Amino acid sequence: MDTNSLLANQFYQQPASCNSGSSNFADSSDNQKLCSQIFELIRDIKDPELPQTLEELNVVTEDEIFVRNMKQGEACIRINFTPTVPHCSLATLIGLCIRVKLQRCLDQDYKLDIYVTKGSHDTEDGVNKQINDKERVAAAIENPNVKKLVEECLQEVQY
Repeated sequence: MDTNSLLANQFYQQPASCNSGSSNFADSSDNQKLCSQIFELIRDIKDPELPQTLEELNVVTEDEIFVRNMKQGEACIRINFTPTVPHCSLATLIGLCIRVKLQRCLDQDYKLDIYVTKGSHDTEDGVNKQINDKERVAAAIENPNVKKLVEECLQEVQY
């Protein structure tokens, strides 16, 4: 493994907003199972522009989902997603869809961090800020047009 890959792995496994105590990311079989379960929940989210799912487009992958045990039985979940192009205008909507899907499906004992994969989007800092800001997320979901787009992306995929 080259140095850049090693540093990237350390970065992804030590997200700043999930630092608490001495627990490790995805080093237990329970955490690995949770990562797999989370992937199963988000893999079939439809891309807002293309007829494929986020999994089919490699926007989400299981190896970019991390779980860290925190104090009092809580968990921190970090998901990195990679838009199909660096100038993707719907990256924020994709992140919002991932957040809404998981908020609907998971219990409340977790902290959820969703990030654009480092270096994969022209405005990754802005996208990351929007999809991890509770007030912005709440305002977006209250917008009927955004809510409709999210619901369309979250519809069950028929195989």
